[in-house]
Amino acid sequence: MKSRVHQIVRNDQSLFSTLDPSQQFTLQLSLLDVMESAKEGLMALAVQTGLRVIQLMMREEVETLVGPKGKHNPKRKAVRHGKEKGSVMLGGRKVAVEKVRVRSVDGHEIPLETYQAFQDPTLLTQAALERMIHGLSTRNYAFGLEPVGNEVETSGTSKSAVSRRFIAATKKLLEKLMQRRLDDRRYVALVIDGIVMADHTVVAALGIDVGGQKQILGVWEGATENATVCKGLLTDRGLKPDDGILVVIDGSKALRAAVRDVFGETALVQRCQVHKERNVLEHLPEKQRDWVKRQLREAWRQETEKEALAALRRLAAQLEKAYPGAAASLREGMEETVTVIRLGVPELLRGTLRSTNAIESANEKVRMVSRNVKRWQNGEQVLRWAAAGFLEAEKKFRTVKGFRQIPLLLDALHKCVHPQPQQENKSITA
Repeated sequence: MKSRVHQIVRNDQSLFSTLDPSQQFTLQLSLLDVMESAKEGLMALAVQTGLRVIQLMMREEVETLVGPKGKHNPKRKAVRHGKEKGSVMLGGRKVAVEKVRVRSVDGHEIPLETYQAFQDPTLLTQAALERMIHGLSTRNYAFGLEPVGNEVETSGTSKSAVSRRFIAATKKLLEKLMQRRLDDRRYVALVIDGIVMADHTVVAALGIDVGGQKQILGVWEGATENATVCKGLLTDRGLKPDDGILVVIDGSKALRAAVRDVFGETALVQRCQVHKERNVLEHLPEKQRDWVKRQLREAWRQETEKEALAALRRLAAQLEKAYPGAAASLREGMEETVTVIRLGVPELLRGTLRSTNAIESANEKVRMVSRNVKRWQNGEQVLRWAAAGFLEAEKKFRTVKGFRQIPLLLDALHKCVHPQPQQENKSITA
């Protein structure tokens, strides 16, 4: 190792020869330190180098405030006041450093700007949030960090410390999500669905704007069968569907009533065809499900509302005698399963809006990020994890399929909400 260091140093004899013997010895020791740090990996080397730079920056700031050490200066406005242990945020943890204290001549502590810049706690909070969202547990948090060197004293990676930072981060995410204003976009569709987390149900709302962009509008703890929860979901943040909006729901009666109470006639409801199919098939024995499924999907592929409803009613009549439960399930809200057909939504966009599948990928992300939680304490914890998962999923949202056909949907919604009065034909007599 030493021979390698000597070789590196002597590659430029002119530079090396300008140094006095003590400086040459110091340079060789510094290079030895660097080579030893490199054995532990690039991150450990970067940390060692970074810590030296931070110490140098603090030293220069102290000299700017106080002046050179050992030189009398009657005009100085501050003095050194010893040293203390400190820490900076680096690599997802706290790394120990030595900090020089400075006081003004009248005895007040003067904070070092350099030290404060590297003390930003949001660096640790963000690191904890990102790692836990991507599956690292609090217990194994330290194993997911890059090495910083055995000689470096670190802290802030204990299970409790990481947990506190994650709670703080997810609280901010939940507040951010629930304070979003909804009056800065024109939403053409609203997709509402519930996801079960432990013993809690989280209801989430997703908006689709005129450009086909998706955005999570909020999360609420409670079931879609809870009308109060549903009303809270739809109000108070400036959502203005005055020119019509399509609301896609799972079929809950309470949610349907909440949509009617909040939006009145400006909302057209599309019952999720996937939920409806599932509900109907649950009333049937296994051997009867395939043909019923085929007929349901064939009915929903019809070009007109009249044809689709006729096919669905024929199927309900076929099921009436042998499976009355399935027939009743099919007839309940039947007309609202074909709303997208009634509006004349083109086939590609219709595939997006016929069900709540537009939010399903986000639901799956929530399930994935929360899979390591073994004990759910309360509904507030559930909401924090849900908000973190939904906002993480939102980063990868794509424009919905058929977004170029949205102007046709806008026109259809406008005509439904603001129908033109029919003009009476008047005969002209001579």
